[in-house]
Amino acid sequence: MCEDKVLVELNKEQCQTGFAVGDIYLGKVRKIMPGLNAAFVNIGHEKDAFIHYLDLGPQFPSLQKLVASQQPGKRGFRVESMKLEPPVEKTGKIGEYLQVGQQIMVQVAKEAISTKGPRLTADISLAGRNVVLVPFTSKVFLSQKIRSADEKKRLKRIAAAVLPKNFGVIIRTAAMEAKDEDIEHDIQTQIDRWRKTCAAIKKNAASAPAQLMSEMNRANTIIRDSLNGSFSQIAVDDEAMYNEIRGYIRQIEPEKEKIVKLYKGNVPIFDNFDISKQIKSLFAKYVSLKRGAYLIIEHTEAMNVIDVNSGNRTKAEDNQEQTAMDVNLAAAKEIARQLRLRDLGGIVIIDFIDLHKAQNRQALYDEMVRLMATDKAKHTVLPLTKFGLMQITRQRVRPVAVESVSDVCPTCNGTGKIEPTVVLDKKIENQISFLTQDRGHKYIKLVVSPYVASFLKK
Repeated sequence: MCEDKVLVELNKEQCQTGFAVGDIYLGKVRKIMPGLNAAFVNIGHEKDAFIHYLDLGPQFPSLQKLVASQQPGKRGFRVESMKLEPPVEKTGKIGEYLQVGQQIMVQVAKEAISTKGPRLTADISLAGRNVVLVPFTSKVFLSQKIRSADEKKRLKRIAAAVLPKNFGVIIRTAAMEAKDEDIEHDIQTQIDRWRKTCAAIKKNAASAPAQLMSEMNRANTIIRDSLNGSFSQIAVDDEAMYNEIRGYIRQIEPEKEKIVKLYKGNVPIFDNFDISKQIKSLFAKYVSLKRGAYLIIEHTEAMNVIDVNSGNRTKAEDNQEQTAMDVNLAAAKEIARQLRLRDLGGIVIIDFIDLHKAQNRQALYDEMVRLMATDKAKHTVLPLTKFGLMQITRQRVRPVAVESVSDVCPTCNGTGKIEPTVVLDKKIENQISFLTQDRGHKYIKLVVSPYVASFLKK
């Protein structure tokens, strides 16, 4: 995704992995972990998926009742006709609700990342363009960005008219611009998807773990969640995908269909839009800013660390505080972009250039909050500490965009440092004496790096 020809978001879909966020599975409980108040569930992934007690969701007993009713030989019933069970208590234990071997209906909340299997939730929801359908509740929730009282009334009225008993809905921001019939159609579509998902339990009960419902492909999910008036063009270089995307946009926003263009150029699509170069820069540790300033981005197991450097510009300017502020503001803008672009998750620590004035520190924090506002991932920005560090936490639901391209060097084990020649010299000497005196070798040839060679010859 580009803004003013600058790449701001990069998504990739690896078809072979499956197990995408939003997919619904019939899983089998593999192991209960009372200490973590969680369980491991087999959903067919090579690693067992993880579900915490709090992710069972308040309506878990009603969901389990439904799953049990869909087993072979049972007379299945629908959500609309159910008498809902009492909700889950927040302070309970997972062993009260789950047993090993039990079949449960779960949804992928986080894809498998690094060494961890997928993270699950049993609080099932089905997302459409304008609404998110939530079975086993009768509440209508509205996006916080919908402020107008009239609009709230209109949306609540539409939802109340269409929703069957025991179904609730979260109305998304996109619904503000949507017509009544589009919202009704969206709710109906999600109810149909839910019915198909329930029907799939009966078919797959004997062969669990099994997928009951898959989220639409990644391209359409991005369009569903991001498409708004600011989109000027969607370029696609694959005809089948082009037709699929056009068809999907025709359903959700027909007037936007014409912005989808099939790219037929001879130059690869990413080269044509000058994106390849920008993608390559994602793998770099250094990110240049204007006038010599730069960022250093490092990823560790515990957190991501970003260092802001003013480069050579401080020599030329007298007002240090103003220079530091200028560099920090430019860095903040680039950092907000890099977080989205590299999809950095977890804890991010930024070491800005020291600012002495309290109002400058506050202004930098306010600017960072403003720049991060467009980021769809849930995040929290904390004010600068007294050491000038800013902490940001950012939710990550998919593997980071550029993690899979670097191998750890087998010699330095990822430290990026080599053994000093002075130490190596002694090691070589010991090895030579072992080979000549203990093993009796008469001739030894040393093959060494130019540094070591010049050190030994000297």
